[in-house]
Amino acid sequence: MADDIWRNATLRAAGAAAVAAWSVFVLAGCATSTMFSGPSAAARAAQVVANPIRTEQDRRMDASRDPADFLPFTGVAPGMMVLDVSAGGGYTSQLLALSVMPDGKLWAQRPQPGDALTKRLADNPQPNFIVVYRPFDDPVPTDAPKLDLVTLVNNYHDISYLPVDRAKMNRSIYDALKPGGHYVIVDHSALAGTGISVARTLHRIDEAVVVSEVKAAGFELEAQGQFLRNATDTRDFSSGDGRMATDKFALKFVKPR
Repeated sequence: MADDIWRNATLRAAGAAAVAAWSVFVLAGCATSTMFSGPSAAARAAQVVANPIRTEQDRRMDASRDPADFLPFTGVAPGMMVLDVSAGGGYTSQLLALSVMPDGKLWAQRPQPGDALTKRLADNPQPNFIVVYRPFDDPVPTDAPKLDLVTLVNNYHDISYLPVDRAKMNRSIYDALKPGGHYVIVDHSALAGTGISVARTLHRIDEAVVVSEVKAAGFELEAQGQFLRNATDTRDFSSGDGRMATDKFALKFVKPR
């Protein structure tokens, strides 16, 4: 009898230990599942780049734009509110609109309508891809909520020789962002010390000018991307002549919290 009691007690203890161990395993598994339940930024970017809605022209431009690195650099994610300034034909805007789906929105700013962007949305209407026609020095739509991200890709140099108040533009973007929101600028690099002097002729701009002007609006420089750098670019020819992939800087500014 005593042996039976001891054996039953031992079995109950072993069973309780097994249940406890299994509970720990299950909880750990749940935690791991929660931690890794969503795709990484790189995986999301790969899905966006492969999306069939993108045009053949978009895919030809990928080699010089490197969207697989650009998108994670911006920090864009589903649900964000994003503004793409100087949207052009919508290459960057399209990437961002796909990246913020299903609940986010992308506003693509242009000073006036453009055929390429109009055709893009006529061919594939997207409710979360909204075109706004506004001047560069006041680019933020009045009905937009506070933004998570603003981008300006390969066009700060063009804006620099237009009759645009860049200080007003950058301050408008600063005011439109949430605290902790980001302003990402990519452009063709000019030789250091040239300022904006070759912006119209070579379609390049001195990186230091952009950093100085954006910081003056209240932003802090958070990161500098190296994924579009090209050390073999002599930076003394037009960025549009197609002889090589130009050296481009990628700057990520943050609005302090």
